[in-house]
Amino acid sequence: MSDLSDELIDDVSYLNPEDKDRHGCVTAWLILMIIAGVVTTGLYLFMGDLIQESSPEPIPKWALYAMTFIGMVNIGFAVLILQWKKIGFYGFAMMSVITFILNVFMGQDMMTSLMGFLGVLILYAILQINGRLGKSTWEYLE
Repeated sequence: MSDLSDELIDDVSYLNPEDKDRHGCVTAWLILMIIAGVVTTGLYLFMGDLIQESSPEPIPKWALYAMTFIGMVNIGFAVLILQWKKIGFYGFAMMSVITFILNVFMGQDMMTSLMGFLGVLILYAILQINGRLGKSTWEYLE
């Protein structure tokens, strides 16, 4: 029985060549991005005063609102990637640039500010993982 199930799992010839295939790690990462975005956005939205008080540098109220907005937009971009839209990746990268500028403007050190780009690099690398059909998610994005 095990040989038959292994054979069925390895045989992808029944799939339509136009079907899109995403590795499970890619899906898991995108879902993690959405969950982290919801948590982060919630923190900025509902605990902004606490974040301001605990920050070594003063954070203007408008910056908290901007970070809340960026978090919500990033959730939308992750959903777009789940829906096979490349614009989601480019939007996420654009938000990282805006976040970098905000961090520098708010007085964060350069290394901390640059760490935001690490998320874009990780996302790009994960989108390169091949699915069962031998193509990466990046190749399927429209």
